[in-house]
Amino acid sequence: MKSMVAMLAIVALAGCAGMRDKMPDWMPGSGAMKVSLSGAEEVPPAKSDGKGSGSFRVAEDGTITGAVSTEGVKGTMAHIHQGPKGQNGPVIVPLTKNGDTYTVPDGKKLTADQLKALKEGNLYVNVHSDRYKGGEIRAQLQP
Repeated sequence: MKSMVAMLAIVALAGCAGMRDKMPDWMPGSGAMKVSLSGAEEVPPAKSDGKGSGSFRVAEDGTITGAVSTEGVKGTMAHIHQGPKGQNGPVIVPLTKNGDTYTVPDGKKLTADQLKALKEGNLYVNVHSDRYKGGEIRAQLQP
């Protein structure tokens, strides 16, 4: 009975405006997107053993937060770009580098057009290196 009451409380809270932004990444409907970056996703594909992983969250007002971390990549910079799978596109969010982790700057918001592109699967994150100036590892953001 207690677990049923707890479950109902969670469902009720999930429906509250703004609650989605406070939900943990693992909870369905949290707005979190997990990413796994690889050289095979780059355009053209990069022959790299490097990899990356991370997550991003987009609030209803377009505020984006999150980060990716890399292994086996001597990254120089990272960005979120607007472009569909298999195509390159312009930078829309430069990420801040701290060691092997790249983070969305505080207060960054996606525009209405960028939110639409996200919903259509047309945003990606990639990490650039001296070896692969156009990008060594990449992943599409899938809401």
